[in-house]
Amino acid sequence: MAVFVRAEKDGPVATVKVVRPKVSGVDPAVPGEMIAAAEQVGGDAEIRAVILYGSKRVFASGADIRGMADRPLAEVAAHTERLQAGFSAIAAIPKPVVAAIGGYALGGGLELALCADYRVAGRGALLGLPEIALGLIPGTGGTQRLPRLVGPGQAKKLIFSGRRLSAEEALRIGLVDEVVPDEEVFATARRLAEEFAAGPTAALAAAKRAVDGGFGASLETGMEIEREQFTGLFGTEDHRIGIGAFLGGTEAAFTGR
Repeated sequence: MAVFVRAEKDGPVATVKVVRPKVSGVDPAVPGEMIAAAEQVGGDAEIRAVILYGSKRVFASGADIRGMADRPLAEVAAHTERLQAGFSAIAAIPKPVVAAIGGYALGGGLELALCADYRVAGRGALLGLPEIALGLIPGTGGTQRLPRLVGPGQAKKLIFSGRRLSAEEALRIGLVDEVVPDEEVFATARRLAEEFAAGPTAALAAAKRAVDGGFGASLETGMEIEREQFTGLFGTEDHRIGIGAFLGGTEAAFTGR
C-alpha cells in the first residue's frame, strides 16, 4: 500500500494525495509511488479528471534538508533522476489535472504543482523555489516547467531570489490560474475537475498532448502534432456523439470512448 502518495477514486474524479508533504525527501519509495499513482489514474477508464492535493496547511513542501546533507554525489544524482521520473509521470497523466494548492507549496512542492494543467490556490498560499539559499537550484522541473509557464524573466527572478510569493502575486505572473478563499480550494478544484470529466476523454487527452508537445517546439512541428491529434479523434465514439448532439440541437453526453 502506498505510504506517501495515494490515488483515491471518487466517481469520475481521482485525487492524487500527497500524504507526506516532503515529496522531495530522501525516502526512495516516493518516486515509485508517484509513478504508480500516475499509472493508476491514467489507466483507469472510469477516471476522467484528476486533482493534486496535499492538505489545507501544506500542498507539498520541498526537500528533507537534513537528509540531503553530505550525501554522496552519485547518490544525489540517482535520487534526483528517480524524482524527475516521478514528477514527469504526474505531468504526463493523459487526463486534465487540477492542483488544489492550500498553504505552502515550496521547492519540490511548487514543482509538483507545475506538473498540473490548472492551478487553484487559496488566498493564504505561499509559493516559491527557495533552493538558491542553499547554494542549489530546483532539481525536479522548476528551471524547465516554470519558464514555460510564466516566461524566462519571471522564472529567473523567482529562482534567483528564492522569495515566496503570495497567491495574489502568483496569480499576477500566471503561476496560478485562480485564487479562492482557503476553505474553498479543494471544492473549487473538484468542481472544475467534474466539469472536465464530463467532456470527451479522448479529445481532452489529445488537446493536452498537442499543447504540451507543441510548446517550445517550432510552429511547424506543433502544427504537425495538432494535425495528428485532430485527425485521430474522428474514429472516437465521443466525436460521433458530439456531432450527433450538435446536428440534433441537444447536449452531448460523452461516454469517454
